[in-house]
Amino acid sequence: MIANIIDKRTRPYRWKRIQAIIEAVWHDNACADSDQADVGTEDGEYILYDARDGISVSEAISWAHGFVCPVTLYLYDEGTN
Repeated sequence: MIANIIDKRTRPYRWKRIQAIIEAVWHDNACADSDQADVGTEDGEYILYDARDGISVSEAISWAHGFVCPVTLYLYDEGTN
């Protein structure tokens, strides 16, 4: 489930091929003025990090939304990280 989306693309109108990274949303707990999320466990319900390169914005959203735990979806220009 997507809890937050952070768009770090320098070319924001490129939507066909991007890089998408997800992190468990509780990683954002230390950020100033952030909502606080429950810290996940290593029981398979929570993911810490995953990445996909060369997918569309739509595919990135569908992929990230498919996780059981809440995640932050980061969007980058393809091949950036």
